[in-house]
Amino acid sequence: MPALRSLAVALSLGLCCSMATAAPRVLPEDKLPDDARLGELKTLNGYFPFEPPKSADEWQRRAKELNRQVLVSQGLWPMPSKTPPQAVVHGKVDRGEYTVERVYLQSYPGHYVTGSLYRPKNRSGKLPGVLCPHGHWPNGRFYDVGEARIRQEIVNGAERFEVGGRSPLQSRCMQLARMGCVVFHYDMIGYADSQQIAHRPGVREAMNTPENWGFFSPQAELRLQSMMGLQTYNSIRALDWFAELPDVDPERIAVTGASGGGTQTFILCAADPRPAVQWPAVMVSTAMQGGCTCENANHLRVNTGNIELAAIPAPKPLGMSAADDWTKEIMTKGYPELQQLYELLGAKDRVLARAFTQFPHNFNYVSRAAMYSWFNKHLKLGLKDPIVEEDYKPLTVEELTVWDDAHPKPPSGDDYERSLVRWMTDDAQQQLAALAPRDAESFDRFTETMGGGWEVLIGRKFPAAGAIEFEKIDETDRGSYLEFTALLSDPKHNESLPAIFLMAKDWNQRVVVWADGRGKQGLYRGDGSLLPAVDDLLDAGCTVVGVDVFGTGEFTDDGRPVKQQRLVQGPKIGAPAGFAGYTFGYNHSLFAQRVHDLLSVISFVRNHDRQPEAVYLVGVRGAGPWAAAARVIAGSAVDRAAIDTEAFRFAELAAFDDPNFAPGAVKDGDLPGLLALSAPFDLWVAGEGSSGPELTSGTYRALEHGSSATFFDGPSDSVADAAVDWLLKE
Repeated sequence: MPALRSLAVALSLGLCCSMATAAPRVLPEDKLPDDARLGELKTLNGYFPFEPPKSADEWQRRAKELNRQVLVSQGLWPMPSKTPPQAVVHGKVDRGEYTVERVYLQSYPGHYVTGSLYRPKNRSGKLPGVLCPHGHWPNGRFYDVGEARIRQEIVNGAERFEVGGRSPLQSRCMQLARMGCVVFHYDMIGYADSQQIAHRPGVREAMNTPENWGFFSPQAELRLQSMMGLQTYNSIRALDWFAELPDVDPERIAVTGASGGGTQTFILCAADPRPAVQWPAVMVSTAMQGGCTCENANHLRVNTGNIELAAIPAPKPLGMSAADDWTKEIMTKGYPELQQLYELLGAKDRVLARAFTQFPHNFNYVSRAAMYSWFNKHLKLGLKDPIVEEDYKPLTVEELTVWDDAHPKPPSGDDYERSLVRWMTDDAQQQLAALAPRDAESFDRFTETMGGGWEVLIGRKFPAAGAIEFEKIDETDRGSYLEFTALLSDPKHNESLPAIFLMAKDWNQRVVVWADGRGKQGLYRGDGSLLPAVDDLLDAGCTVVGVDVFGTGEFTDDGRPVKQQRLVQGPKIGAPAGFAGYTFGYNHSLFAQRVHDLLSVISFVRNHDRQPEAVYLVGVRGAGPWAAAARVIAGSAVDRAAIDTEAFRFAELAAFDDPNFAPGAVKDGDLPGLLALSAPFDLWVAGEGSSGPELTSGTYRALEHGSSATFFDGPSDSVADAAVDWLLKE
């Protein structure tokens, strides 16, 4: 059984690691590699600068990659099956110049987006529309500043009116409606009328189960099911419904929100090409990226940050405001780079930042006025600037709430949450089954979707020729072969790998990269002699390379593979401890880092001056999954791959700090999906029975190539020998 076999493999690996290290060291005993990954993990409070591209073509490629990264991070790659919104609009309140109606619509079946729809009166034709996600204001749409605070804000110049200013969220919607816009102001999860799921429930023992799990659990994160993803999908479905309203011009839709609503503003515009204009307030910054779990998701900000994410729709108009918070340096950090980008794209008048640092975190009258002017210009409203916000009569909670006796509240609580997550899981499984290749054309769709997902999960391209540097440390003549100890370095990423090269003197122009869960120690037996399988490769004339990937060998004090990967603790804002997004939203998983290391080795040997005719990859004793992923990213740089999976499945992992935990791996087909993506190149697999997983074997059957997938079902102690026999029978 997979679980028992995985346990046996882990125990055997542990026993092997308890033996004396037989592999030669590359570095002195008391020295670790000079590798940036040994430093502190990145957190949401780090520094996230944006480097503008050198050309418009470069930006187009980068923006496309970022769009995919955003969608993957939100669990929306591929997009879930869209079901009818079944919107209900009721309870109209007439305010003379505009009306306000109550709305609820379904994003997922049975899950509701709730909000208020503002419509200007006495207007004809298609009108511009504005989506307003509200952000983390108390009670959301029902927010009331209170009498004492509004008086102080009037004195400070933050607001103009005592009555209208008490509800700055309604003020925004009211004024936009008076300007001639249709406005949908909708709730974030756990705010106002959206109470089916709490806003940040966190990791809960009852919801952290192999079956019927809830959000924040390892099973959910392995499938990229997150609160941020749910909220972003709510925004997309709100946009779906909103763009089809008979009085809304789908070509003139803007989005604006502040704080968490600012995050949702630029994430929606990054994920969906339909919005024409955006104004995220007090959130676009090179500093703190968003502290709430609804602003963080696995993979979202790896190698990027909010400045670049907000720029994805460029050259579409992007305006933003800053305050005396983490955005206060926008005018010198972030905005100049955005100006460079927009000037490069011939649209320098389409980006604007306004810093109102005399005020704390806000979307007050002064900031709203800047937004009104921006929308007036880019939605082509034709109004005279400056636009002055006038007083009005806010709606009461009773007038705003979408639920009443005729429209009862939907189910909520843990059982409801489980049912929603189960629907997401079933839908993703159905989509994966539909993507299973049947021919060359469907294989292309499979690689674009599942392969594209894995590219984001791994987060690094195959290194270019010359990117990896070699430093020989020592050389020993072993008779029929030479043994080199060396450091392979990636200067761009400040990474350094201890490696051993075993080079047959009568070289046959073939190189075998040997990946083992113990690192380069895996080339040797406990007594210091080479594995018989490695000896066979050398006798055949191959060069064999072993490497300590991150977290193995010389990366650890005792030479044993790490048993846990490091995690980031959440910010002190009431956020739940153990949330995976605080770690993997900013840092590569340990699994991905080990794949990076294998890619570095493969790139170096593939592009070596001596030009090998073939490069083979072997993954055994815990390294099979890493090798499978490296095989996919390396593409044709690897001619043949022999992988022992040991029946490993990401879906069996139960902890975020498991060394193999990789968010999204199950959504993208788990290990059978990785193996299938090795097609059309020759593949040998152990640990999967005599016929292999159907997704893998079926993919190879569907392609009319000369390549093949071979499945070995012999005893586990003969895997290495059988793999080498297959490699040498090319």
